[in-house]
Amino acid sequence: MARRCDICGKGPQFGAQISHSHRVTKRVRYPNLHVIKIKENGRTKKIKVCSKCLKKLDKGLIKV
Repeated sequence: MARRCDICGKGPQFGAQISHSHRVTKRVRYPNLHVIKIKENGRTKKIKVCSKCLKKLDKGLIKV
């Protein structure tokens, strides 16, 4: 399962987690994805959408 938004393409971001003693370990931040159902050409389809795109879909700013 790809952790990527189907609309904007937002995916995982990589970085470093730094403790109080400044020990550095690698970490991953994943986008806040939601699975929604849309109708496309008369068929129901499930897509993964990040929260930002979900808000824009609700307001009608993005057409899918």
